[in-house]
Amino acid sequence: MASNSTLEKEPTGISVGAVGSVDAAELRALEAGLDELQSDTVRRRRDWSRALLPLAAVVVLLLAWQLYVSLGLKRRDLVPGPLDVLGSLAQLWGEGTVQEAVWTSLQRGLLGFAVSVVVATPLGLLLGQVKTLRRAFGPLISGLQVLPSVAWVPAAIIWFGLTDATVYFVVLMGAIPSIVNGLVSGIDQVPPQYRRVATVLGASRTELALQVILPAALPGYVAGLKQGWAFSWRSLMAAEIIAVGGTMGFGLGSLLDQGRTLSDMGVVMSAILIILGVGVLIELAVFGPVERRLLTRRGLLAGGTR
Repeated sequence: MASNSTLEKEPTGISVGAVGSVDAAELRALEAGLDELQSDTVRRRRDWSRALLPLAAVVVLLLAWQLYVSLGLKRRDLVPGPLDVLGSLAQLWGEGTVQEAVWTSLQRGLLGFAVSVVVATPLGLLLGQVKTLRRAFGPLISGLQVLPSVAWVPAAIIWFGLTDATVYFVVLMGAIPSIVNGLVSGIDQVPPQYRRVATVLGASRTELALQVILPAALPGYVAGLKQGWAFSWRSLMAAEIIAVGGTMGFGLGSLLDQGRTLSDMGVVMSAILIILGVGVLIELAVFGPVERRLLTRRGLLAGGTR
């Protein structure tokens, strides 16, 4: 009977576990093939559009700018042309002013943003997980996000004087609410089954937050980080324009204010273009690739316009 049972169970020499492993291997191969097909499509699209289309847009804007200047509707000292601004930018570069301003502002912006992430991430997890805290502080966080960061500059000057602490305080007040709200929004989109399964498997509240909720909420969290950087960069420029003197370093906002004081539109436009260029560079080099990779891994990029 034992031998007959053995023959019945394994007539072909393949066990049930082996069949399961074959099916799992086929599924993994199929998923890998679909992922490769999708990534190939994205790569082909990126090859020609990621660089050429932004360059074409910049060329069109420069031509429109030059056309407007050529019409002579405004004096050249009020509306300089692209070549005039390029000359001012070259002069500032030769004096080392551009390098100093960019380095000072980038240092402040990156450090302030890093501190904002450290503060906002646990705060966002708490608000997203604890209903009482969210109902108590959620409206306040949303209100702080709507409040223009420049409104904090006079208070920061009174509290901290003309020091770097003023700038960092304004940056934190601009970035933290955006990151918190982005993370909370991502947590709201996590399927409730994830929480129930993790709880059944014995996960603690900390493990649930860090190993289940936070990874599942990454799309919203990354969107919050992206918006937080935008708010921190704008807040930094506002603080540097208003808070001038004392022990404050010379940043891009200071360069912009210097151009205004001297009524030199070449310097003003140069500062504006540098501020814009740094923002675009951070988006293209950091947040854009991270967001596309995250969406691609989750199958959310196909059919989109990114």
